[in-house]
Amino acid sequence: MSKRSNEQWLAELQSLGPQRETALADLRAVLVRGLSFALREYLSPADPNFGPLVEESAQEALLKILDNLHTFRGHSRFTTWAHKIAVHVVLTELRRKRWQDSSLDDLLDGQQGEARPAIMADDAHNPELTTLQADLLRRVQRIIAEDLTDKQRMALVATRIQEQPVAAVAAEMGMKENALYKLLHDARLRLKKQLAAEGLASEDILAAFEQ
Repeated sequence: MSKRSNEQWLAELQSLGPQRETALADLRAVLVRGLSFALREYLSPADPNFGPLVEESAQEALLKILDNLHTFRGHSRFTTWAHKIAVHVVLTELRRKRWQDSSLDDLLDGQQGEARPAIMADDAHNPELTTLQADLLRRVQRIIAEDLTDKQRMALVATRIQEQPVAAVAAEMGMKENALYKLLHDARLRLKKQLAAEGLASEDILAAFEQ
């Protein structure tokens, strides 16, 4: 893996074709290696969740990094900046571990009303927060169902809700991993745009579920 300058990282990740694919693979390896060390402070490597959490967090961090390349100002090494994003992602995932056994699949099956995921706060404990969470989930459900293309919806559900590995999803959809990352990137941008149009930021949704 060759060393790149900040400018080279940006140029290659924003390019098209094999150069971008190589840069993505190299950056993923950097993130996996860094997360494997960082996560040891919070979770034993012997824990069966350790490896999958590192891989999933690296995947999520790659998407966030691609979404935010325009915010990198070059005040540090690019890989240092990317690693900070990855660590934030893995710590967020750890906080959500209490929701691990819950599925968000029913967000996409068209069911409304009484059904709600188990990740909701207990009604008796905080009914106001529960109502807010239910409303946010309904909005996300509607946007995913109505505003994403079929391929975007399929990719987003498979990778972010069903938590399937990117490689497996790419193979199932007959795409290269690089093309799938681009598809997910576009889906996330569209989702953020629609949320913003309704006066919501993705940070608002995360905050509501981190109480």
